[in-house]
Amino acid sequence: MQFHHHGYVSGDPRIQTAAGTGVDRPEELPGEVDVLIVGSGPAGMLIAAQLAQFPDITTRLVERRGGRLELGQADGIQARSVETFQAFGFAERIIAEAYWLTEMNFWRPGEENPKNIVRGGRAVDDATGISEFPHLIVNQARVLDYFAEVAVNSPSRLTPDFGWDFQTLEVTDEGEYPVKVTLVRSAGPDEGTERIIHAKYVVGCDGARSKVRASIGCTLAGDAANHAWGVMDVLAKTDFPDIRTKCAIQSHDGGSILLIPREGGHLFRMYVDLGEVPEDDRGAVRKTSIEQIIAKANEIMHPYTVDVRSVAWHSVYEVGHRLTDRFDDVLAQDRGTRSPRVFITGDACHTHSAKAGQGMNVSMQDGFNLGWKLGHVLEGRSPESLLDTYSTERQVVAKNLIDFDKQWSTMMAKKPEEFANPTELEDFYVRTAEFPAGFMTQYTPSLLTSDDAHQDLATGFPLGKRFKSARVSRVCDTNALHLGHQATADGRWRIYVFADAAKPGAASPTTDLAQWLADAPESPLAATPQGLDADAWFDVKVIYQQRHEDIDINAVPEVFKPEVGPFELTDLEKVYGVVDGDDIFQTRGLSRDGVVVVVRPDQYVANILPLTATDELARFFTPLLKGQHV
Repeated sequence: MQFHHHGYVSGDPRIQTAAGTGVDRPEELPGEVDVLIVGSGPAGMLIAAQLAQFPDITTRLVERRGGRLELGQADGIQARSVETFQAFGFAERIIAEAYWLTEMNFWRPGEENPKNIVRGGRAVDDATGISEFPHLIVNQARVLDYFAEVAVNSPSRLTPDFGWDFQTLEVTDEGEYPVKVTLVRSAGPDEGTERIIHAKYVVGCDGARSKVRASIGCTLAGDAANHAWGVMDVLAKTDFPDIRTKCAIQSHDGGSILLIPREGGHLFRMYVDLGEVPEDDRGAVRKTSIEQIIAKANEIMHPYTVDVRSVAWHSVYEVGHRLTDRFDDVLAQDRGTRSPRVFITGDACHTHSAKAGQGMNVSMQDGFNLGWKLGHVLEGRSPESLLDTYSTERQVVAKNLIDFDKQWSTMMAKKPEEFANPTELEDFYVRTAEFPAGFMTQYTPSLLTSDDAHQDLATGFPLGKRFKSARVSRVCDTNALHLGHQATADGRWRIYVFADAAKPGAASPTTDLAQWLADAPESPLAATPQGLDADAWFDVKVIYQQRHEDIDINAVPEVFKPEVGPFELTDLEKVYGVVDGDDIFQTRGLSRDGVVVVVRPDQYVANILPLTATDELARFFTPLLKGQHV
């Protein structure tokens, strides 16, 4: 974390100085806003936290509830989400309070006595080291709290506007604020009062029954529900030995349970198989009582017992998989003729079972994908065409999620005798681990992602996939740290220059590239407006092949040591060497001739180029920089 470059800070450095819309921010909703976010779920709060970093943009978030969420239904936090939390600055704190999921155990009917379940196998959660972060279990409400903290501590001082229920909207295409939104006060002394808000853009994060989705004519389509599960968060006394380990439990004839230990050391969640739902059920299964769910759980757990002492929450749901054909308000036949004004995220555009632990995680990645794009367009960095990429990119991800969840939920509902072999469920869990961990997303070539012509220069950074961090040694203070952890969710592009073998100061392709980045009119850095810090739009870092003690920081080109803040102080924290025994060039398959790796503000690899490919680097950024004269 960097601070003091604007002057001495006495207090919490996470609280940024108020600026722009954050100065004297009005408590009441203004009649005109740049972005209106509807719903304070994971996607909504992430977008709010991201846009709060853009203080010249008026962003407001409305929520039907009268206050913060106290008990959320989602709880699984995949490693990709923890990487995202790191970018927003709270990964370390949420890891400390969460349950760490490091292993999954598989229970099945015993061979000698099938009426009794026995432990049949164990699987390590991340056997291949796909991330340096753990898989966590923590209540959704706490995730929202952390994003809320980021938003209110940002320059925009953004806080949710609770007690406003979205009714409908109309895209008029008239004036500067073409989206007319009708809200109704849902809490407080003026409950029932109607209010009209005019917005440039609206983002619907309002769940599976989304009114925003209905307002733009989108519908969820997919498979009908046909299998029911009871889910309960409970405190209980039990003799089941793996009560603090995630388990898939299959009984002989009683059904299945997915057991999820919760944070705090005592609470746990059970997804209890309630069986097939008859076609003429008419919702009767949803009336299953908590007593019936507990009884069913004990039947499945035999010979073990679960004596429930307290129920924090419970529900009954039927598995269904549904998806919208678009995530914005532009019809297929109109795509390319106008830019979207309304977007939907998360459950508003894709629904699936809860057992794969993907709902909150994928929703947050929807938000991360969209937030910075809105910021860049509204600030004038990028053209409106950037917004078309949201639906294009995320609809494919949601389709892949639903396909995976169909397989997982179907296997969880199988009877033991229906498996080809007893370890089939365990084998599937291990084989597909990368997907539920959040790392199978790979954006295809587009405006934002180049083709793979130079992929061989950086085999460990697959194009279109998230930038997988690795350790480096920061030259100025000799600290070994993760390179990816230095990239915060501030809306900036990252340009990582992995140097050739020459040392700083010597004539080399790295030196030539540094000169071009600093001085060439076609350099992307030239698009940064006058008056801003040199690194305000692009965070350029260099990683040399030498150890930190062999690098003369005074010989490093100035573009890697920008002057920042009102005192024009030199930022020395963008210069790195390799770590002994953990060379990033070897770990990530980087060419010893050097390579440039371009990473999007949402942490996905966008381009890989030789150090000499300045023309290609300029051409890549030309359509992304509004008014750029390349």
